[in-house]
Amino acid sequence: MSVFYYHQDDINTDLLFPGKYTYQCSSGPEIKEHLFEDLDPTFKEKVQPGDVVMAGENFGCGSSREQPVVGLKYLGVKAVIACSFARIFYRSAINQGLLLIACPEAVAAYAEGDEVDVNPTEGKVKVGDRTFEFPPLPDEIMEILEDGGLLSHLRKTYGRTGSEE
Repeated sequence: MSVFYYHQDDINTDLLFPGKYTYQCSSGPEIKEHLFEDLDPTFKEKVQPGDVVMAGENFGCGSSREQPVVGLKYLGVKAVIACSFARIFYRSAINQGLLLIACPEAVAAYAEGDEVDVNPTEGKVKVGDRTFEFPPLPDEIMEILEDGGLLSHLRKTYGRTGSEE
């Protein structure tokens, strides 16, 4: 597991996924090609399933485009840990089934090479040999995340959605 640590605040959706591709890319494989290209051009080659992204305040601010979240989920990123998140990005992440953890103490404690582990049900982030607590996620949000996102959760809970054929 690798940690991609971006020590800056206000990483906006244009840095995560350039706006010029908004109407050209909608699926995970298409999005992957441009994910983080203005923030970290090596990200798409290095990221592996189970990796963690860490950043400062207001991660995901800017536009409401979903491509950054869809791309991170497609790549198998385990969690994004930041000091705080833009509300629209946070909601998009829940809808897509991507775990976001707001834990400024864990971000501040991280040093290159530290192992990071997240336990959302217990509300704990382990960074190196230190453990930091955050409010455990509500059961309803955990169910959505465990089901792979809101649409999958609704299908599981209520059966097939949309038009019946």
